[in-house]
Amino acid sequence: MNTTSVSAGAPAGDSWEDLVTVALLGTERRTPPGCGPGQDAPMVLLDAAAVETLRRRAGVRPTRAATRPERTAPDPRPPLPPAAAHRLTLLLTDRPGTGGGGRRGAAPDLMELLPQWLALANARGFAAPPQALPALLDAARGRTDLRPAALTFAGPRALWLARLNPDWRFALRSIPGGGTALPDPTEPEHIQQLWQEGLFAERVALLTAIRTRQPAAARELLATTWATERAEDRLMFLDSLRSKLGAADEPFLERALADRSRNVRATAAELLSALPESALAARMAARAGSCVAVDRTRGTPTIVVEAPHECDPSMERDGVVPKAPAGRGERSWWLGQLVEATPLATWPRRLGGRTPEDIVALPVADDWQGELHAAWCRAAVRQRDPGWSRALLGAPSAPEAGGPGAVSLAERSKLLATLGSAERAEWVAGFIGTHGLSEAFQLLGVCAVPWAGPLGRAVVDALNIARDAGSYPWSFSGVMGLAERCLDPAEAVRLEALTGVPDEPEHAAPGAGGYWSEAFQRLVTTLRLRATMTRELTPPTPT
Repeated sequence: MNTTSVSAGAPAGDSWEDLVTVALLGTERRTPPGCGPGQDAPMVLLDAAAVETLRRRAGVRPTRAATRPERTAPDPRPPLPPAAAHRLTLLLTDRPGTGGGGRRGAAPDLMELLPQWLALANARGFAAPPQALPALLDAARGRTDLRPAALTFAGPRALWLARLNPDWRFALRSIPGGGTALPDPTEPEHIQQLWQEGLFAERVALLTAIRTRQPAAARELLATTWATERAEDRLMFLDSLRSKLGAADEPFLERALADRSRNVRATAAELLSALPESALAARMAARAGSCVAVDRTRGTPTIVVEAPHECDPSMERDGVVPKAPAGRGERSWWLGQLVEATPLATWPRRLGGRTPEDIVALPVADDWQGELHAAWCRAAVRQRDPGWSRALLGAPSAPEAGGPGAVSLAERSKLLATLGSAERAEWVAGFIGTHGLSEAFQLLGVCAVPWAGPLGRAVVDALNIARDAGSYPWSFSGVMGLAERCLDPAEAVRLEALTGVPDEPEHAAPGAGGYWSEAFQRLVTTLRLRATMTRELTPPTPT
């Protein structure tokens, strides 16, 4: 510091705000306080700032020492093997903004492999290295899809750190109850105290935990304060009854149909409709049955529909929303809600003992087929009925890609989710074999990982066909990304033959061959890396 210039022209009493103002405006536009003729204004400003900083620090009074934080709870899980710990460091380093997150050349996208690595580490029961927790929490802060697996892997130390750093407070919100220890089931007085006095997140966590172990006890606990809860809290508490939902919940849910909140009434009706033996399901079946019948007087038996002419108060009480969305007819809107809430077992009895396949194959008069089949799709998803889902999906090789009842890719995906993983993969493989990959991206997203052999082979075959045809490779970048994460690593051997640059047909997109070669190289490299990750996380077999 130039003490001469400070003593001559920068008295320590200058306010910090004045100095900041001069710095922002510039010394050419405003002269620093105490700057005399002939002095170097920028140097005077810096010297004055140094003196003011020292003065402010010297004037700070010592405060009472803060209480030392409590020790974190121990993590009993075994530590990661050294190779896996090193791999985690590499995966966490390859984040957007760190210089390694780009998708260039044949290098794998490491950040996209982090969710799979975390799932493997959690399945093996390993604990996170303490030194990796800050980077792991930063990664989870930037990607909400990582949070469940990342926080499970991070364990109790992550919650301890989250209480000390505001940037990581999301971890406390992501864990039910913010990581607060819940009372033991054998301590009813502590349960009642937390239920009566706890924060909302703690109460939700408590109710969810009790519901998992003792469904009736959770429902009875909720009933003790139901009348005094806020509407938005009642909705959240009611949603916890989805777990272990059973016939014993029906009386409570029937009372909730008269709730003051429309959202609470709608949720109660949805839960009741998932109980096929409930009184609400019977009422919905009676209403829908009066609207849908088989006309046997025609040459071919045909389903005829007479949609409701009004939405009466009893229908509203049972969850039917009276006001239709813009562009939707009221009667079709009401019909769809009635059919969706009707137990699917109603229809074979109502429609002449036919199977779901036979019912879906019947013609529907007066252009009601789309509305009726769409409602059956929603019912099959809500009731998790694989038989009806198969009927509505139809054969994957059918000329109409949507099947007889599914009217969109989103609906087909939801129907597929009700099937077992092997059957789901087989259906999607058949779909790709007939219709290619252009419409399969959303369907692939509901298939179990790693993809079953037939599905993986169907995807690779379809990509190979697109490559040889000179198709625009950028159209398949999404499927390629999925394949990197979902293909069985054993497919790398078969894919090796596709990594060369193919001969480009005359009509091929310029540069397509090079892109396909690069994309297949990246796919092979990624699959081999995934295999290595699995080996690194596999404990050695005792000899």
